[in-house]
Amino acid sequence: MYAEERQQEIVRRARAEGRVDVVALAETFGVTAETIRRDLTVLERSGVLRRVHGGAIPVERLGFEPALAARDAVLISEKERIAKAALAEVPEDGAIILDAGTTTARLSQLLPADRELTVVVNSPVLAAALGVKPNLTVLLLGGRVRGKTLATVDDWALRPLADMYVDVAFMGTNGCTVERGMTTPDPAEAAVKRAMIAAARRVVLLADHTKIGNDYLAKFGALTDLDLLITDNGLDHDLAAEVEATGVRVVKA
Repeated sequence: MYAEERQQEIVRRARAEGRVDVVALAETFGVTAETIRRDLTVLERSGVLRRVHGGAIPVERLGFEPALAARDAVLISEKERIAKAALAEVPEDGAIILDAGTTTARLSQLLPADRELTVVVNSPVLAAALGVKPNLTVLLLGGRVRGKTLATVDDWALRPLADMYVDVAFMGTNGCTVERGMTTPDPAEAAVKRAMIAAARRVVLLADHTKIGNDYLAKFGALTDLDLLITDNGLDHDLAAEVEATGVRVVKA
């Protein structure tokens, strides 16, 4: 197992169990405790774990929201597979919403150059990347830019969405459970996400397997708001079955 694969598994276990232990991880992976400590140092610098005595806990347990760069550095191959699978849901023409996020950003990089699409975004970063593509009309929602996610929020973002109706909204999330639906740490971002869902004919959630089974402060939608969940093949079979039981189609990329 490569170091990156081991580190991704450490993050998954930390989020699933609430804590990881150095000695137990060393035994599980067949490496030295020092190797695990180096892994935890890398993950702490990436902003996804916080070192504690004898192990580490996910930053979500401390009430922290990882910054965009930290989230973009983990589960890279899974996010790329999810984005490629999402291409099948992009219409030949018309309008789509791309929610701010690391997986939706990968989808933005793959949008075909031969389609006439209007793309609504709440991320200045996505707007800048998409704006140079000749066949795309890019609409950037205004508002306050959150430093953690570089997403625009508040009233200037919400008002235009009230008058929009797009073919598909490609959404990101921090957490997704059958009981709580889709959640995110920030109420202002939750409000914009809620408005995006209301402005779309179809809603497709792009979420790697670590998001499923976790929940956060602010709810922005129920699973019944979704038409499709595209995740990776790391999602537990039972969790996938629970989601599908609500009527949502699940695709594992």
